[in-house]
Amino acid sequence: MSEDVHDVWRSPLSHRYGSPTMRRIWGERRKRIAWRRVWQALAIAQAEHGLVSAAQLADIALHVDDIDVERAEAIEEEIKHDLVAELRVFAAQCDAHGNGAGGVLHLGATSMDIEDNADARRIKRALDLTVGRLESMLQMLSDRIDASADIATMGFTHLQPAEPTTIGYRLAQLGQDLLEDHRELTRLHDTLRGKGLKGACGTSASYVELMGSTAAARSLEARVMELLGLQAFEAATQTYPRKQDLVVVSALASLAQSFYKFAFDLRFLQTPAIGELSEPFGTHQVGSSAMPFKRNPVSAENVCSLARQLAALPRIAWDNAAHSLLERTLDDSANRRSLLPEAFLLADAIIERTRRVLDGLVHTPAATERLLATYGVFAATEKVLLEASRAGGDRQVLHEVLRDQAMVAWAAIGRGEPNPLPELLAGDARITQWVPAGRLPGLLDARAHVGDAPERARRMAAMMRAAVDERVGGTEHGDRA
Repeated sequence: MSEDVHDVWRSPLSHRYGSPTMRRIWGERRKRIAWRRVWQALAIAQAEHGLVSAAQLADIALHVDDIDVERAEAIEEEIKHDLVAELRVFAAQCDAHGNGAGGVLHLGATSMDIEDNADARRIKRALDLTVGRLESMLQMLSDRIDASADIATMGFTHLQPAEPTTIGYRLAQLGQDLLEDHRELTRLHDTLRGKGLKGACGTSASYVELMGSTAAARSLEARVMELLGLQAFEAATQTYPRKQDLVVVSALASLAQSFYKFAFDLRFLQTPAIGELSEPFGTHQVGSSAMPFKRNPVSAENVCSLARQLAALPRIAWDNAAHSLLERTLDDSANRRSLLPEAFLLADAIIERTRRVLDGLVHTPAATERLLATYGVFAATEKVLLEASRAGGDRQVLHEVLRDQAMVAWAAIGRGEPNPLPELLAGDARITQWVPAGRLPGLLDARAHVGDAPERARRMAAMMRAAVDERVGGTEHGDRA
């Protein structure tokens, strides 16, 4: 009697986080189809060498998608080997016409010739989906950067007010990080390799025996990998080098770090004391069961939580690569069943959550103006210092005057009073002898003290678009099952 799905634990990644498309890529049915595709490719290549008949190939092709998970799991319960159980189900289906098609499956192969090439294909497809969604994000973000490139706001260093920047330039930092992640994920997608056909210890001994020569065995491998759309590692053991998993999972963790920083920054900027940017909050959304007024940054917190989990996974991949002793040990097998799907599903969920945040990102101009009025004046005193120095004032003396008056103004702000610094400077003859009081309001307008931040933000947005346009022009991405 089967258990109700709600009576047993399920990973949140199986239904709550990540897209249905990504879940299908890593689902049980797709895994078994991927195995069968490798068996089929091997049979096609062997048919070209006269080892498999056309009729046998036709029967194999007929049943590639004919997955019967329940039957395979029943066999596995008895023999304790999942791939052999699937092979027996596939072979029995292919033998329906009595031409021996099932008997030629897996000829010369070992389990990891099938599993590792199938895994590489699923990783490649998952990378394709991830890169495609990241490119959509880059396009959206580049529009946001352009739209806010000129909007001045207070910058913070050490979580203390510093000098003005612009909202677009701040978003450009995220864009720059994501562009680096895009380059690395794209490189991995384009260079990902499978094990090839190398047998039990990676020497291809079984294929050399089967084909009669090393040249024929290499030709068989090349043909199979061509059919699978993969390059093969030149050297392998029973598995492809597990360093490839480490590099892939690390790249996904790097992507998560980029989104984590943005989400953490947003959580800071959404606090009521700042209140400048906030994530969207639905009309009927509930922030707290106890405090009806709460508008918690739950999406940003969710991104940080998922990213933190993804950041821990490269350690497992590192151990798998480092501990694969000699020609292989099996201590990576169990965790890889969840390691790779979880890494991609976490990244998938993080991208989607952040996309929704960016799509509905709320800017409160009044909060920006309040920040600039309260703290921007301090940063703008640099312009007063420069102009007074150019007029003949002693830079060191002027610096001390500005510091003294700034401390007085800071204390007033601490008491909840408006910033008095403009009035303090306008009434200080040590300043006005060099800079007329009428010039001070313009000089103390921090919105004009953002340097070339707007231009740099727009250049970054253009770079992001160019990278996406170049990639999309040569590669298809999307929600392919």
